[in-house]
Amino acid sequence: MTKKYFGTDGIRGTVGEYPITPDFFLKLGWAAGRVFAREGQGFVLVGKDTRISGYMFESALEAGLAAAGVNTRLLGPMPTPGIAYLTRTLRAQAGIVISASHNPYYDNGIKFFSTEGTKLPDELEHKIEYYLDQPMTTVESAKLGKAKRISDAAGRYIEFCKASIPASIDFSGLRIVVDCANGATYHIAPHVFREVGAEVIEIAAEPDGLNINEKCGATKPDLLKNAVIDYRADLGIALDGDGDRLIMVDHKGEVVDGDELIFIIAKARKAAGKLQGPIVGTLMSNLGMEHALKKLKVDLLRANVGDRYVMELMKQHGSILGGEGSGHIICLDRTTTGDGVVAALQVLAEVHRTGKSLYELKSEMSKYPQVLVNVKVAKKVDPNSNETIQKA
Repeated sequence: MTKKYFGTDGIRGTVGEYPITPDFFLKLGWAAGRVFAREGQGFVLVGKDTRISGYMFESALEAGLAAAGVNTRLLGPMPTPGIAYLTRTLRAQAGIVISASHNPYYDNGIKFFSTEGTKLPDELEHKIEYYLDQPMTTVESAKLGKAKRISDAAGRYIEFCKASIPASIDFSGLRIVVDCANGATYHIAPHVFREVGAEVIEIAAEPDGLNINEKCGATKPDLLKNAVIDYRADLGIALDGDGDRLIMVDHKGEVVDGDELIFIIAKARKAAGKLQGPIVGTLMSNLGMEHALKKLKVDLLRANVGDRYVMELMKQHGSILGGEGSGHIICLDRTTTGDGVVAALQVLAEVHRTGKSLYELKSEMSKYPQVLVNVKVAKKVDPNSNETIQKA
């Protein structure tokens, strides 16, 4: 059944244009509340990135959930993978992320996590859409939901990230530049890398609500490339606005993309005897990664583009590692979703273990020439529903 509102990664668009409006988010909060409501118990987590419209949509969602009788726990600015982690460990009924990921500040969106910290099943998205088309009602006053803020959310997630690598690893002597994209990782990532011993130079870590992803972050690495050279750093780490993408830069100022990072992590897991199943990439994964993995006797499976499809194929084949060249990297032996900070720590751990530079590790895979072109369309639709594309 085709979904009316939800795309492959939630609902996203330009603020002020339907459905990215406060009245829709109010109704969406109520609809989600009808699906997640438990009589007098439980709560839903709500987090956001740093774009200015997040405050407006947070309030609208909170009101809608309260009208449905659902309690809310507000996280404030928090990386998407952090919300997934906290949803699972705090045993919330669901997690809600207000973010448009790598998009500019004038866009926003929403996506949901299940109580296990994974993307919401289609079945539940269909149920939410059903209630979106029903008249909104309000529970009796004594049953209205309440909202509270969680003050230690950042600390909990920081400790989780650090625990993704052995406690014996110390990155003392490693100088790194961290580009937070003026997004949700600004108060997380620098602390994580400092607390594991690295010397950290942070850039794009002063969000003002309007500068998220502006000429910075994983989709615009020039700022990081220049900073790595200027500060004579060993490497650079670029995250996107909601912290689920990772791109790195070696000491020569060269970009190390998602395919290369996946290969580095795969080789590390293979050497440790901990690689399970094939690696899952996408139709756009570089052929060089496939050939480099083949030399390790590791298979590559290709999913449709989108981390949702990568995750589905990983689960089908018992894989623990997958992702996209754009920087979505999923380490299922560590997380339940793509996590830029956790993925970066896995790469740094391999730099530490081998004594090699990121440039040397990257050079063990030869990328093949590849051209990817983004095509603007007047209206976003599912390409698979187009007869001409199907025939092609």
